[in-house]
Amino acid sequence: MYIVVLVAAGNKKEARKIASALVKEKLAACVNILDKAESFFFWEGKLNRAQESLLIIKSKKSKLAQIIKRVKSLHSYTVPEIISLPVSGGLAAYLRWVDESVR
Repeated sequence: MYIVVLVAAGNKKEARKIASALVKEKLAACVNILDKAESFFFWEGKLNRAQESLLIIKSKKSKLAQIIKRVKSLHSYTVPEIISLPVSGGLAAYLRWVDESVR
C-alpha cells in the first residue's frame, strides 16, 4: 500500500534536512516542500500562528514506522505533525517507481 505523509517543519532549512534524509535512506521516493505555509493551531491552551514548510512525502505503508522515527529524530518540534494518508490509486508507472525507490 502506498501512502502520502504530511509533515510541517518550522522552516525550509529543517524541511530540506528531513527531506534529504528520507530520500537518501530510501524511506521515501520523493518529498515535495511547500514553503511559507501559514498554520493556525492551539498549543498549550493558546491560539498560535506560524509560517511553516509543509513536506509531502511519497512512500509505502511498510516504511511508515521508520519515517516517523526518522522525522522525530530530525525535527525541532516536541510534537511534530506526522500524518499518513492512504493512496487509493495512481499512475501505475509512478507507483512502480515508488516501489523501486524505497526498496
